[in-house]
Formats: sequence, C-alpha cells, structure tokens
Amino acid sequence: MEYMTESIDRGPGHILCCECGVPISPNPANICVACLRSKVDISQGIPKQVSISFCKQCQRYFQPPATWVQCALESRELLALCLKKIKAPLSKVRLVDAGFVWTEPHSKRLKVKLTIQKEVMNGAILQQVFVVDYVVQSQMCGDCHRVEAKDFWKAVIQVRQKTLHKKTFYYLEQLILKYGMHQNTLRIKEIHDGLDFYYSSKQHAQKMVEFLQCTVPCRYKTSQRLISQDIHSNTYNYKSTFSVEIVPICKDNVVCLSPKLAQSLGNMSQICICIRVTSAIHLIDPNTLQVADIDGSTFWSHPFNSLCHPKQLEEFIVMECSIVRDLKRSAGAGVISKKHTLGEVWIQKTSEMNTDKQYFCRTHLGHLLNPGDLVLGFDLANCNLNDEHVNKMNSDRVPDVVLIKKSYDRTKRQRRRNWKLKELARDRENMDTDDERQYQDFLEDLEEDEAIRKNINIYRDPTIPVESDTDDEGAPRISLTEMLEDLHISRDATGEEGAPMMP
Repeated sequence: MEYMTESIDRGPGHILCCECGVPISPNPANICVACLRSKVDISQGIPKQVSISFCKQCQRYFQPPATWVQCALESRELLALCLKKIKAPLSKVRLVDAGFVWTEPHSKRLKVKLTIQKEVMNGAILQQVFVVDYVVQSQMCGDCHRVEAKDFWKAVIQVRQKTLHKKTFYYLEQLILKYGMHQNTLRIKEIHDGLDFYYSSKQHAQKMVEFLQCTVPCRYKTSQRLISQDIHSNTYNYKSTFSVEIVPICKDNVVCLSPKLAQSLGNMSQICICIRVTSAIHLIDPNTLQVADIDGSTFWSHPFNSLCHPKQLEEFIVMECSIVRDLKRSAGAGVISKKHTLGEVWIQKTSEMNTDKQYFCRTHLGHLLNPGDLVLGFDLANCNLNDEHVNKMNSDRVPDVVLIKKSYDRTKRQRRRNWKLKELARDRENMDTDDERQYQDFLEDLEEDEAIRKNINIYRDPTIPVESDTDDEGAPRISLTEMLEDLHISRDATGEEGAPMMP
C-alpha cells in the first residue's frame, strides 16, 4: 500500500531525481534541472567581462587584428563585434540567442545577454542564460593618430589655379563640404594660389582627384617618391603627389577666344564673358547673347586667358538704355540665352563725371539696367591688352567697354545677409589681405546666380532678422526656401547621440 501511494505521487511517466528525489520527467541524466545546474556550469570558460576599444575622434570600434569599424549602439554590427571577442569559448557551446541589455549611454559599458545550450551527462541538453559585460576603453586609432601628428601622409593633392581671384576655390570648397569629400583628409593647407590635401592612402587621394575632375574643369599629373624599401620582403614605401591644375578662368572674366574655337562654338564673337564656372566654363557673347560651354579638354586644346585683372573693374553710370528687340543672327549661330536681355547703353565713368566723354556698348544686362544705375565693367579702349588673339583681331571688332554686372551698395547687402556658408578647417599661410573682399564677391555671386546656388548648401543665420527678399535698391537676395537649418549633433564617448538636435 505504501508503494502504491508513492507511485501516485510521482504521477504517470515520472521518475524521481536521483539527487533530491523530486518527481521529474525522464531524461538521460535522471537528474532535475536544479541539481544538474548545481553540478555542471556550461558557461564555464566564457569570460563574463571583456574589454572593447573605442576611438573618440572617429567614433569607431576596434575589430582585431587591425580594423576599425563604424557601429551604432545596439546595432547588428556592434553585436557581431562583441560576439567575435568571445568567439573561441563560444565554439564549445551552441548559441541560441543574443541581445543587448540597456545600459546608460555614458557608463562606458555594453551588456550582452546570451542564451546557450550544451549536451551534458549522458546526452542531456542544458540551456543557460547569462550576461557578458563589455568595458568600453578609449584608444586612438592609427588614422586619428596620424591626423593629430599632422606630419604623416602617403599622398598629397596640390590643387592650383593661376588666377588672381579665388571664386572657383570658394565654389569648390562648398562642393567638398556638401558631398563630404574632406572626411578622409589628414590635413588641408591653404597657400597663395591653391590648396593642398594630405591623405593616409593613395586610394583616398585618387578618389578626390576623380571628384575634382567631375566638378571643375582641370587636368592633373602624378608623381611618386620612394621613401623606404625592404629588399627581403620586396615591399616599397612611396609618397604620391597629384598636381591638379584648374583652368585659369573665373566668373566675370573677359576672355578672347581663338578664331578656330569661336567658329566651332557657333560663330560667336571672340570677346566673351565668363558668367559661371562649374564642371565647364560657361561663356556668353555680350553682342548677341549667344552662350557656349567649354569643358576642360576643349580648353587645354584651345587655351585662352583673361584679358583684364579683377582690380581693373571700373564703375560706370548708365545714361541711356534701350532693348534690342530684333537681332539678325548669322548662319550657324548657337544657343541664345533666355535669362538675359540684349541692350544698347550709353555709359559714363563715375570718375569722369566732370567731362562729356561717354561710351557706347552692347550688354547682356539689358533686363537689369535703367538710366542712373551703376554698373561695373572693363574699359578695353584705354587698357593695354597683351593677348595674342586680341592682337590679331580687327580693332573695330573689339568693344570699348564690356559691362560685367550691376553695382549695389555692398555695406547694405552685407548687413542684410541672413544666411551663411560653412568652411573647411584648414591651415592658412601667406594669405592676401584682400581675401575677405574676394569672399564677399563670391557671396554676392551666389545671390545673383541661382544656377550656382543649387549646387551649394546655404544655411540660415538666426542672428540676422528676416526681411523681404529684395532690399530698397532691388539687390537680389536668397529666399528662405533655399536655406537649410544648421543642425548641431553632439555625441558621447560611445557614439550615442548625447543631445537633441538644435538649430
């Protein structure tokens, strides 16, 4: 009777644990889970605390043996990196599940909860859950170390432009910032006629050269210098130099094309104005409004120079202005600009207001000029033009004055400018005193040319009050719809966003 009672207590299909006597379902070890765990620890050998290296400068984690990877907190990539740190001990068990346990972002701790299984004692499968604590240690990666040293580089790009104005460089700087092409640079050095970009690898420099070829008309040459070699392992250490030359033409330059090039562009006049420099040189004929684009290869095949120095711009006052309605076009003429209006004007220098000397010319600014307006232009009639193409031209075909742009009050424009641009962090050496004036010229060009603005990120300046899109003089301004909010994101030592985005 006592045996029957014990059988009823066990229940049908149950046995007693050989250690503590608790009724359990039969298993190969004939031991309950509690007793089995007390005897066997399947997580033995798996470290419960591991260190992981993190670079504060570039926000990357170290992946042995020599790789630094970008990982967001609680991401798949970071979880895989953590599991690789204990790969060898985990190979002895079966990993069922793994996931992060939330930790305070500034604690420099990462906790991973693991679920593992292992066969123990006559084939019994035991499952166990435990947490591995990862200590985030700060360590500067090799790339950041070289950046801090500022003297270790494998490749340098020397970007040069033989001009007296830096408008093209200011435009190029904004493109580099917009597309993040400066992220792999060790150092950017600004000198008198260009920029030097230093890189830790030749591949990064080649990528930058390809970007330059797509954004500005240029050509380049490559050279390399042997630094060291190992004859036993047949390895060589070179420093590469890329010499990039940008076409020596800037916006608002007056140029004289060769007869052959002018004919190939639709029989346009040899005297033209550069209205824009992007991936090509954009020219306009002030006599006919005919436009043409010249890429880098075409320019180097038929080179031409700027006729006048930017400081030779003179101020004129418009006496009369009339619109040319019906213009007879010659056979084979090219594309006519739809954004400009052809006008005929009588002008007088503001420095010669006490005389009766006036000049007559055609201009592409007919839609902007009215009697009494001030306009900037080049006086070719009283200028010593030392150009091979101009010297061969008939003097009747060379205009007396070439008007470039309408003049506005710079002080007022600068005071009402409610936007700003970002700049590259670079070292400056031997800078000109008129750099600020040239930069202001570039900002005015952005306000006047919508085509260039589309390629540049413009940010609203909250310190300047918002006014109408045009001032009292009608000077062009950038609308609020074209501006971006300047966002600042602060991050803590583990790459987590430590603060909300603030404008």
